[in-house]
Amino acid sequence: MGCAASEVPNSLDNHSHSDTKATVIPSSPSNLLNQRFDSNRIVPKPDNRTDTNEIIQNFRLIWLDKNIDELSDDYINSIKQLRRTINTIEIFHDTNECMGYLSQIQNEKLFLVVSGALCKSFVPRIHDKIQLNAIYIFCRQQEKYEEWAKDWPKVKAIFTEITSLCDMVRQSARQCDQNDIEIKGVSSLNQIEPAFMYTQLLKEIILEIDFDEQKEISNLVEYARKEKEYVNSKEQLKLIDEFAADYHKSVDKNKAIRWYSQQCFTYQLVKKALRSLEVHTLLIMGFFIRDVHRNIEKLHLEQSELIHPSDTTTITVFRGQTMNKADFEGNIKQDGLISFNNFLSTSEDRRVAISFTSDLNKIGVLFEMTINRSVSRTRFARISEVSWYPNEKEVLFATHSVFRVQQIEEIQANGTTIWQVKLTLTSDSDDEQLNILTKRMRTEITGTGWERMGSLLWKLGENDKAEQVYTMLLERTSNESDQADYYHALGLMKENLGQYNQAIEFYERARDISEKTLPPNHPDLANSYNNIGNVYSDMGEYSKALSSHERALEIRNIALPPNHPDVANSYNNIASLYNSMGEYSKALVFLERTLGIFEKSLAPNHPQIALVKRNMEKVKKKI
Repeated sequence: MGCAASEVPNSLDNHSHSDTKATVIPSSPSNLLNQRFDSNRIVPKPDNRTDTNEIIQNFRLIWLDKNIDELSDDYINSIKQLRRTINTIEIFHDTNECMGYLSQIQNEKLFLVVSGALCKSFVPRIHDKIQLNAIYIFCRQQEKYEEWAKDWPKVKAIFTEITSLCDMVRQSARQCDQNDIEIKGVSSLNQIEPAFMYTQLLKEIILEIDFDEQKEISNLVEYARKEKEYVNSKEQLKLIDEFAADYHKSVDKNKAIRWYSQQCFTYQLVKKALRSLEVHTLLIMGFFIRDVHRNIEKLHLEQSELIHPSDTTTITVFRGQTMNKADFEGNIKQDGLISFNNFLSTSEDRRVAISFTSDLNKIGVLFEMTINRSVSRTRFARISEVSWYPNEKEVLFATHSVFRVQQIEEIQANGTTIWQVKLTLTSDSDDEQLNILTKRMRTEITGTGWERMGSLLWKLGENDKAEQVYTMLLERTSNESDQADYYHALGLMKENLGQYNQAIEFYERARDISEKTLPPNHPDLANSYNNIGNVYSDMGEYSKALSSHERALEIRNIALPPNHPDVANSYNNIASLYNSMGEYSKALVFLERTLGIFEKSLAPNHPQIALVKRNMEKVKKKI
């Protein structure tokens, strides 16, 4: 791929571009009053984080109990298991210290475990804090607090042993993760937004990249070890070490799904990458996203082959989550389409899904998806046999799966009103139309591999992220031809943003590399000079622009046939410059040369011929 791009002359004044579980009961109030605090078991209290783009998880677990036996094996093992899922667990013995800490949290959801001894005095103080998502009571006598808890809606459950408590906390953390998956919806294919379609290309781009797995594993491990949410987490660091040692050499053909389903750092970083298209994380996690998709695809094909003619081909799966009202009303439309911007976790157990629909501040939504396994083009698989959590009857869908909304209705579940949204996978006719739209947009996403990712982000209007892609690609390659391409892409972006000085800098770097690596009169060099000339013209520096366009013309006259359209484009660009400089006679000469080539190389009724003639008449009136 060179630095070439297309040009179409459109007017004198406009140019275009080259272009295991334990049990424990709560401690009695007297047995640990003088126990020494073991700081090694506690994550240091971090500074309050305000940049949500840097947050991998958007929730924390706060544990308040002045008498909990932190040295018991049961407690240690339980917290150890929780740390596989929850990065930040803060343990307090003093209510005022805990209260002060809670008051600092602004951007994350909080789960609170509080002892029975403290709950009646502490819960009323913090219950209405908007960041507080759920409260769990850990006590010796459950019945002692059941009636009291009815007055505090955020008190979700009362536990007398730690295993069940930790299971519930883990489930709540998973609910937060599920709610963090963005849903995009459109009313119909006729009203489909470009951004909806462009994101459908994201999976395609990642799947086509030829990764060096060992190198990518090293990059991921190095990146994860430096993440500030993991540096103080012994459990996550241990998992990162396990991944580094075992992933590449593992003979487990479903290793990616197993690592993803743990909800540890791999799951969290995939979610971060796909949620906000965070470029650095996306580049780091690309190979793992590809591996998870391939695992799903392999299992899908294996499970499809096992369908007996007498078996029902239709399965129903469920997904529960909560949404704010604006997102629900804006994306969930009768007969509309919706897409989930991540791997989609569903369950064949409706009760499991409903458990994820509880939030006082949001709308509970139960998605019911009816899937015909024999005809679906969308890849999905039952993963219980390969998942870290085999008892959840999970069905996992590939990223950005698209569904049709069949029915929206209010239902009663666990004493509350939620919305049930019935979905089906898109039909063959839907798929055909989507494929046509995708094919059309695919032609606009130039380059290969990560270059296409940069182009895709640019089309999505994510200019800074597109720039990050090309900048990181520059850091990763020593191939000079590739470097020239990346500088060219950066120059094009800067020019389109009106950042002309930076555009010139990038274009000149591309040109300088091309002059070293290409023959003296290679057409790609002409494209570089053409781009530089266009920017100088936009800046009003016409003499510099003219010099660049004349050099582009000189190269094209040597490298190309005399009637080549690019030669005509150079003539047209020079004519435009002379017009801007008030040298109308010279402008007319170059327009005549442009017309001469077009009349020989284009059809007589081609609109470009008519356009040049109109421009000639305008110039003649100025002479």
